[in-house]
Amino acid sequence: MLEQLMNMLEEREDEMIAIRRHLHENPELSFQEENTAAYIEDFYQDKGVEIETEAGNGHGIIVTIKGGKPGKVVALRADFDALPINEEAEVPFKSKHEGIMHACGHDAHTAYLLVLADSLIQLREHIQGTVKIIHQHAEEVPPGGAKSIVEAGYLDDVDAIFGVHVLPMAPAGTVGYRSGYTFNGRAYFKLRIQASGGHGSSPHKANDAIVAGSYFVTAAQTIVSRRVDPLRTGVVTIGSFDGKGSFNVIKDSIEIEGDIRYSDNETRDVISKEIQRIANGIEETFGVICELTYEPDYPPLYNDPDMTVFVADTLKNMDDEDIKEVKEFPRLSPSEDFAYYLEKIPGSYFFIGCTPKGVKEPYFNHHPKFDIDEDCLLVAAKSVGAVVFEFLEASHKE
Repeated sequence: MLEQLMNMLEEREDEMIAIRRHLHENPELSFQEENTAAYIEDFYQDKGVEIETEAGNGHGIIVTIKGGKPGKVVALRADFDALPINEEAEVPFKSKHEGIMHACGHDAHTAYLLVLADSLIQLREHIQGTVKIIHQHAEEVPPGGAKSIVEAGYLDDVDAIFGVHVLPMAPAGTVGYRSGYTFNGRAYFKLRIQASGGHGSSPHKANDAIVAGSYFVTAAQTIVSRRVDPLRTGVVTIGSFDGKGSFNVIKDSIEIEGDIRYSDNETRDVISKEIQRIANGIEETFGVICELTYEPDYPPLYNDPDMTVFVADTLKNMDDEDIKEVKEFPRLSPSEDFAYYLEKIPGSYFFIGCTPKGVKEPYFNHHPKFDIDEDCLLVAAKSVGAVVFEFLEASHKE
């Protein structure tokens, strides 16, 4: 069946590309993907599968493919939201929506998975188990779609989960994997400092919120250098310091907003504790009132080591001309809400090289000129298809 699946995917490569280009021309932002969701739902009509729409907190879609033989349940996920970026890539299928672009490759994820899912549907009588397809909305904007899908119980019966992300870190034909912590977690914070304003000529009669806020900014930069284990990684970014006023007026209040990244849960706890401790210290030192909002977003993404070894071994043992290299990738600093699935279900999130041909320094994901080598679509479909087939076969033999 695996050979038959690979042949089917090869025959439908042009279809994957056509779907990807259609989605690329018609991007929609997170939690606003109504037309994209309708397009996906329509694709599965009359295929004899269970379709659940509006899954989670938005336009998520769950498609259940029940095999002809009993076995375990495996889930596959592709996200389909776009970004608020004005496209600068010169492609004939450029975004039709000003200020919105598929700059992260979610159009590619959806295109490969639609064709792979349809191919599995056609072969379902030979499948030993069940495959759940997760077309997920709103990966880009917290709280994201993954957490709500998990909490709604759609995946309570799933034994393993897999997903991929296209990355221009290698040419098409390369598949990357990483065991353990792979993507960073992230959090958002906002600090409002309330002091007492006054005239610039009489600082002794006022309490300067800008001075207090400046101390907070300086102190926050010591968290990573002096509180985080140097063998772990963390980032504290002050993205906004709203202290606009008049040159001769002492500000009575300011707001600071920031972004936190951390490699693991231990680092997460250290940074959140230190942010709160510094805010408390600013209150005491400057006699101000600090109102701190601290919101953890996506957790660190942890790939199950056994599942990741299984993925790597499966793909390394494939004799397929389209999968040219399978290698370990480094840890990555961005965040990804696939991490919520992996907190609940053993699985692995791996990578598909997509550097455009002839390009030495490609634009990375989220850049307005981001583009891919569309050969990566077939590589993604074959890689995930092989992992699914081998997982269900292996579990059937247990």
